[in-house]
Amino acid sequence: MLELCDVKKTFNPGTVNEKQALCGVSIHLNEGDFVTVIGGNGAGKSTMLNAIAGVWPIDEGLISIGGINVTAMPEHVRAQHIGRVFQDPMMGTAANMCIDENLALAYRRGQKRGLCWGVSKAERERYRDELKILGLGLETRMSVKVGLLSGGQRQALTLLMATLQKPKLLLLDEHTAALDPATAAKVLEISDRIVEENRLTTMMITHNMSDAIRHGNRLIMMNEGKIILDISGEEKKRLTKAELISKFAELAGVQEETDEVLLS
Repeated sequence: MLELCDVKKTFNPGTVNEKQALCGVSIHLNEGDFVTVIGGNGAGKSTMLNAIAGVWPIDEGLISIGGINVTAMPEHVRAQHIGRVFQDPMMGTAANMCIDENLALAYRRGQKRGLCWGVSKAERERYRDELKILGLGLETRMSVKVGLLSGGQRQALTLLMATLQKPKLLLLDEHTAALDPATAAKVLEISDRIVEENRLTTMMITHNMSDAIRHGNRLIMMNEGKIILDISGEEKKRLTKAELISKFAELAGVQEETDEVLLS
């Protein structure tokens, strides 16, 4: 469902600020894979996600989604294949529009739009049913402006919007980092449920080692623009936080007691 082949990206080439962000990254995701991506600041996690989403072009390599070569495809065209939830709860929704209006926009993604009523009665009933799945009571507040919701409610809504039209690939870009621990746990629980029920191919970036181990069927660790560890199946299920720290220290060539090994 997703393939990166020898992807390279350098920022500010030929200047004193040159930074090689991706150094020949190759990865293959099967349909239904849920991959968590972990690594320190500057490891290349967000750069890889932005390269997949088409935020900026890559220098070399190939990116395909669902068997379609999207390497040269612009971001707005590539978006029809991708659902994405950002770190900032304020992104991904229109604050001055109601909950049902935001869902209507998401539902019409990639479709031609004409002059008609914005949200039909049948649509509103569907959105009410979809919102019930979140367990946040939003199905009774569909006419409320999204800007009045809490960060956790807004992030859960964004997650629902990103998956309303089942995408080929779901990208979760540290989507719980700005939330308090209890709210983050709730949003992750909702994420797991939506991914499992829709069998979505998913890539989730996180700085939280426990979350990286607990969620998904595969874990990837990045360092200095490279994938240095790829664990899946039973090996991932048996992995502990202490073992992950030890593996990072060994593969990245740092001492376990340094701040760098905390992956934050």
